[in-house]
Amino acid sequence: MMNDGRPFGLYINGRFQPASTGRTIKVENPKDRSHLADVAEGDEKDIDLAIDAAERAGKIWAATPGAVRGDIMHRAGELLAKKLPELVTIEVDQIGRARREMTAQLGRLPEWFRYFGALARTHEDTVPPFGGNFLNYTRRVPLGVVGHVTPWNHPLLILTKKIAPSMAAGNTMVVKPSELAPITPLLLGDIFKEAGVPDGVYNVVPGYGATAGKALTTSKRIKKIDLTGGTETGKMVASLAGANLTKVAAELGGKAAVILFDDTPIERGVAAALFASFIATGQTCVQGARLLVQRSVHDAVVAELVRRTNMIRIGDPQDMATQMGPLVSAKQRELTERYVKIGLEEGATLAAGGKRPDGKAFESGYYHQPTIFTGVTGNMRIAQEEIFGPVVVVIPFDTEEEAIALSNGTEFGLATSIWTRDVTRAHRVAHRLESGIVWINDHHRIDPCSPWGGFKMSGIGRENGIVAYEEYTQIQNVIVNLSDEPFDWYADDGHEKRYS
Repeated sequence: MMNDGRPFGLYINGRFQPASTGRTIKVENPKDRSHLADVAEGDEKDIDLAIDAAERAGKIWAATPGAVRGDIMHRAGELLAKKLPELVTIEVDQIGRARREMTAQLGRLPEWFRYFGALARTHEDTVPPFGGNFLNYTRRVPLGVVGHVTPWNHPLLILTKKIAPSMAAGNTMVVKPSELAPITPLLLGDIFKEAGVPDGVYNVVPGYGATAGKALTTSKRIKKIDLTGGTETGKMVASLAGANLTKVAAELGGKAAVILFDDTPIERGVAAALFASFIATGQTCVQGARLLVQRSVHDAVVAELVRRTNMIRIGDPQDMATQMGPLVSAKQRELTERYVKIGLEEGATLAAGGKRPDGKAFESGYYHQPTIFTGVTGNMRIAQEEIFGPVVVVIPFDTEEEAIALSNGTEFGLATSIWTRDVTRAHRVAHRLESGIVWINDHHRIDPCSPWGGFKMSGIGRENGIVAYEEYTQIQNVIVNLSDEPFDWYADDGHEKRYS
């Protein structure tokens, strides 16, 4: 599936082609900074060409019966499943995430195409009751051409969460992937072509936010922008798209809390915290970045957490024995190191990690140790701001009320997990959390049927589930007068007129 060393082209109208400027983006492997590939760098002209192709294809795809779209999407899911080993390898090389994690994550991608393919076939319109002798029905119709702006941390998973409902609903699309991880989104084009997706339905234009991203966001021909990224980027995109009243969905930043009540066994609580905090080297919007621990078990939890954190195996992400790979870039590691310094300046205690790992094997890559801070208060910057690296803060609490206040005490509201054996308390706390996703005795759990998105500054709109499919449509209401009786409002016949 990888090319023969030539630059990857833009994927427009079912084929790869060079960028209009001839420029390319150098993609590197974060484990050793080696040159992975060159990818065409698109700009405004290329975005326009992609939208042209998507508009032409839209006439075909929107008119394709939902059952046929569903069958094509099922085939795409099966083809994706067959190509997973190679896609996993490329994804690991792009972003440095441990292969054991990437294999598990990408192994689930076909589920999204099966679920939304089934929804394309089975989704029903409505016949709302209407007074009088009328037939009143609604139709869900596609929006048209939509723009997907995707990040580097989960290139294929996040892209799949967007394109599956979009494609199922009959839309065509232009994707602007992150310049750090554009290869696997491009390779999906061949999979869709083989599955029978018409040329032009799926188009990919790698590039930078200031050029390709801005052109996509400000185009009057784009009917919806679906972005995953940082909160500041989300605000900017929403502002630009708003000039054209373009719909916007945005899954943005997070500072998820993991709430550990003292009836949770220490071993289970620590295992939960490790998974929530350090999966994907902490580079995920639902990272359990704040561990809130009931004071009666705080010291025991911290001791075991530090012990287990120091045992995490850092290394070559392609090695199945590796538990944590590098950060994605020099910029991301520098950001992590800056926040470690901030934490120390704020008076927090560094309980584990806090620096680059020792050894020649780590010198050329963007590695950083998993890091734990204790002695943290809720108003410290390391407890408030999204770091997007392997850094977690531990904060004690005494009462349920205090745990809720701490959890809700940031501008974010994407995800929270609650750990307790008390089912009544679990639901009571969940209902008071300002969080779009709440897990009870779990974390990071996702399914194509389950809505995904945040409150507050963590975004607008939802991925997954029927709600995502419907957000990629607009409603047309058709009202049919079934009466043969003439209607003349202005007739001077002495009869009382009734309009509604």
